[in-house]
Amino acid sequence: MESTAELLFILPAIIVAIGGVLVMMIDAFSDDADKSYWTATAVLGLALIFSIRDMFIPGGTAFHDMMVYGGIAAYGGSVVLFGTFLCVLLSRDYLKAIGYHFGEMYSMILFATTGMVILVGANTLITLFLGIETMSVALYVLAGFIKKDKAGIEAALKYFLLGAFATGFLLYGIALLYGASGSIILTDIAATENQGVLFWMGVAMLFVGFFFKISAVPFHMWTPDVYQGAPTNITAYMATAAKAATIVAFILVLGRALYAVQSEWTTVLSTIAVITMILGNLIALVQDNIKRMLAYSSIAHVGYILVGLAAGTATAYSAVMYYIFAYTLMNVGAFGVVAYFEKQKGCDFTSVENYAGLGYKFPLLGVLMSIFMFSLIGVPPFAGFIGKYLVFSAAIAEGLTATVIVAALASVVAVYYYLRVVIYMYMHEAKESYNFVPPTLAFTVTLTIIAALILYFGIIPAGLIEVITNGVSSSTMLEANGISY
Repeated sequence: MESTAELLFILPAIIVAIGGVLVMMIDAFSDDADKSYWTATAVLGLALIFSIRDMFIPGGTAFHDMMVYGGIAAYGGSVVLFGTFLCVLLSRDYLKAIGYHFGEMYSMILFATTGMVILVGANTLITLFLGIETMSVALYVLAGFIKKDKAGIEAALKYFLLGAFATGFLLYGIALLYGASGSIILTDIAATENQGVLFWMGVAMLFVGFFFKISAVPFHMWTPDVYQGAPTNITAYMATAAKAATIVAFILVLGRALYAVQSEWTTVLSTIAVITMILGNLIALVQDNIKRMLAYSSIAHVGYILVGLAAGTATAYSAVMYYIFAYTLMNVGAFGVVAYFEKQKGCDFTSVENYAGLGYKFPLLGVLMSIFMFSLIGVPPFAGFIGKYLVFSAAIAEGLTATVIVAALASVVAVYYYLRVVIYMYMHEAKESYNFVPPTLAFTVTLTIIAALILYFGIIPAGLIEVITNGVSSSTMLEANGISY
């Protein structure tokens, strides 16, 4: 295949990368950050269009098997780009209110997104590493973007140090897998005949790197501090787009490189899933800071996702892909509402208790926040319910009934801390009178569209599930389905 033709398969990544440079240049020659904002929005919208188009082309590999295109890669890229697009849309008002609306934030977001789009199409260990590190380095900067905030700087430093440590594990795992298999291509690793100590040490190290990036227990320690200390729009970005990209890459590793040894890693993923669900939900119960609560709840959701990954079938991977889309919508919406209240001057809305009475003061935002909370719980008819149903059903079909029971019980525990927000908004009187800056029309419309999508894909999920299923079938190497390139 001609290399020029292959460039079309990574066009979204090229568009976003060029957009990052363009925004950086605009910011250098203009003091108007709105120009950077609109440029970043246009770039992400254009890249999203091409990524959605790629979802409907036959899957395959390009650049000497370095990249996967179509299928999972296109769907994962679409989720990443859509989540990033929503986060950017909700960023401007928040950043202006806190006095940090600078164009360089948008360029760093675009550079991080470039890494994410590469990551979701990685078909070699080197491409995987390049995608993860391009994403991570930009996120380290974004986490400490508010330089006057000591908590934010501390969070960014913790994130950087622990991230560098996790990168060491990832690189060591890559080296060991290459030594055991003689190849960096995922599908070649699947054919490794000598699966000895070297091979399994490599797999273990690789898993540690992934567990850190998705905040699975016991590699979650950075998450609450970073989510709390980072600007709220960046917290939403890290919790959704970054996590979605890493999970898609994890599916590619499991479905293309390790599918033949599924029986050996299913128990590991199931165990990590159980620990993650239990710890994430129990600690979220006692959090008063709403961003820390959402941080621990995101850890719990990683546990639910790991249940699907542990099942290791095309059906389970399809369920996880649907789940990350629903998860992206729910969390961007929830953090969007948090960002709105957080930016009010003279008010402290870090505590859940300070949301008392706000459901009546702002009826639309109250309803929207309630939708996001109910969907995170997994209540029908919202997308969160369908996501959990699909993941749990796929796991039960593979005999992981005990793990699903734990997941169901953990979901019941989660009802308390999610409903606590709704109860304070509607069943408690406001402690004091606040003078709020009304939300802008663009902000309100964006959150309303997110809520509408959560409701729509909760009621009519069949079309999206079909697209995802076809994508998984064209991108994995599952022997049970007889699929291979």
